Amino acid sequence: MEKKKVQQIEEVSKKVQERETQIDILDVLLDEDNKDPIILMDGNGKKITFEQIAVIPHNNKLYCVLRPIDKIDGIAEDEAIVFFVHEEEGKAPLLMVETDEKVAMDVFDEYYNLLDEQSGPKKGKK
Repeated sequence: MEKKKVQQIEEVSKKVQERETQIDILDVLLDEDNKDPIILMDGNGKKITFEQIAVIPHNNKLYCVLRPIDKIDGIAEDEAIVFFVHEEEGKAPLLMVETDEKVAMDVFDEYYNLLDEQSGPKKGKK
């Protein structure tokens, strides 16, 4: 991801809010029944709405792939962003943009592998 794009979304997810109450992002991410969008706050306090695509454990960290529903400058409509769950003792978990492009690509690769596993074997192949 380009540095400019990263800078534009770097502040996203400093605070997690849904409607008027702050919630634990882990509860939202891991709730298989949750179909509601995820609302994050950028560094300017603007709410940005995301669609949850996947939650991927990778290298002892929890990552999530989110697609912005709201327009973000420099991010295409079909582009998704990899976030990691940042936990600090005594504080609510936060979502932070994964800035290491290799790690982000590894998370996407893991996501695609999971999709392939779920689709099962192809017809005509044994």
